[in-house]
Amino acid sequence: MTSTSDALLSVDGLDVDLPGRTGGRVTVLDDVSFDLPRGRVVGIVGESGSGKTMLLRALMGILPEGANREWRRVLLDGEDVTSSRRRLPAAMVFQDPMTSFNPLVRIGAHLTEVAQRFQKVGRRQATALAREALAAVRIPEPDRVLSRYPHELSGGMRQRAMIAMALLAQPELLLADEPTTALDATIQAQILALLRTLQAERSLTVLIVTHDLGVVAAVCDDVLVMKDGRIVESGQVDRVFREPQHPYTKELLDAAPDAPAERGAAADQGGDA
Repeated sequence: MTSTSDALLSVDGLDVDLPGRTGGRVTVLDDVSFDLPRGRVVGIVGESGSGKTMLLRALMGILPEGANREWRRVLLDGEDVTSSRRRLPAAMVFQDPMTSFNPLVRIGAHLTEVAQRFQKVGRRQATALAREALAAVRIPEPDRVLSRYPHELSGGMRQRAMIAMALLAQPELLLADEPTTALDATIQAQILALLRTLQAERSLTVLIVTHDLGVVAAVCDDVLVMKDGRIVESGQVDRVFREPQHPYTKELLDAAPDAPAERGAAADQGGDA
């Protein structure tokens, strides 16, 4: 997909296993290796249970209790950080923001806490940064939203607030785990276009997990195809969709014959999503 020298992150030989329900260990990621090109949007596709979400969680270090993660080598901007305690410059946007927001805490408190932790600023400046982050994700009247509880926002607005919170961690790599699954089609398009816009504005590298090949075609530059905990094919979206090499990739494309072959279908429509 890219040469290692051009990659923000290069992972070689990532393995993750979990305790089995009846004993022993179950492998969920098996010898996963990939490069993430700097400043591009990369999609991960595959059927349920293929390891897509587990890959994001492995990168973030938020695996389930009892999980074991090992890798041969990890390069960050070409620097070997395999044995380092250095945190990857990554933040994650989850499928359901309600699982990330404490329902008893106002949106403003969530965002200012992240700003204070990652940007080492006082509360007043953190509030200003939170307001700027909400504006950056195209939320109107950010002061009003800062004072709201998560349940008082629409699904699309909660997802935008979740993205704003992720941005306050100042990531170079933004991980998004099926960020539009729970949204209707119009709001999905808005959120996808927002992610693409933020990537361009902030020179982010974005890694999106999705089951929808149309999403990949609409917003992604590159794609990783996963099956049974392994990456079976990778490359630029146009090439993989036009000339798939692995039988499983062909199966996915055959199951979604209407998936567009070119990027750019999503359009930011604004509004109170």
